[in-house]
Amino acid sequence: MAHMHALSLNISEADMLPCLSKQVLGMECPGCGLQRSVALLLNGQVAESFLMYPGLYPMMLFFGFAALDHFIGFRQGPRITSALGLLTAGAILVNFLLKIIN
Repeated sequence: MAHMHALSLNISEADMLPCLSKQVLGMECPGCGLQRSVALLLNGQVAESFLMYPGLYPMMLFFGFAALDHFIGFRQGPRITSALGLLTAGAILVNFLLKIIN
């Protein structure tokens, strides 16, 4: 019987797109941490991914539901999509403000 190995991706900082805001203004943008968060999630590090960029999880819900709604057409789809969009924007904004304060 073959031994199964967990998928592990080796993504380094050199593989990621640089943040223009960080390079030009010297400060992080609201999206800083998203790429690292996705890399952590793809490596199975769920908690670390959340701590790196909490907005990733509502963002995945938002895009996932929006795609389902596009193909299935839920009766309350637009309302739910809007609520998930606001939740995502709020999570990103709160995370960004906390970075600025700390």
